[in-house]
Amino acid sequence: MHIRSVRLDELPVLQDIERAAGQCFRDIGMPEIAEDEPLPLGELARYHDAGLAWVVADDADVPVAYLIADCVDGNLHVEQVSVHPESARRGVGRSLLEHLADHARSEGVPALTLTTFAQVPWNAPYYVRCGFQVMDDSGLTPGLREIREREAAHGLDRWPRVCMHRAL
Repeated sequence: MHIRSVRLDELPVLQDIERAAGQCFRDIGMPEIAEDEPLPLGELARYHDAGLAWVVADDADVPVAYLIADCVDGNLHVEQVSVHPESARRGVGRSLLEHLADHARSEGVPALTLTTFAQVPWNAPYYVRCGFQVMDDSGLTPGLREIREREAAHGLDRWPRVCMHRAL
């Protein structure tokens, strides 16, 4: 497997990966998350155009995981990282996060941020193992506050969520 930039013709594959990865939320009593639709193709294309969308591709060069990021308050913010269940638990997601960290360092970006579910094992506890720390709400930047407000408006605050930070 290798990491590379996503190609425009692969954007529907990213949606399929996210749908498949989301099904595990059904098993922990979060069917609404499993049923939530991935970002539209136009929105995914924006990440591609910004150079902030990567995939892990298998030996046949077919994407099995992806990560998209935004610039938020001077940091790179992980907007979405999804790994197809057939490729999960092999370090694929961690590889994408490390790729983003390397990219951020090369651009002089001081940190990575993300928002996630606090109590889902493959969310906040996983990101802690990847070097992220939970941020206190009083330390949130304006951009992170705006992201959290959008998430709350989308109904994601039905389950505990946190912002996380990884200094580079």
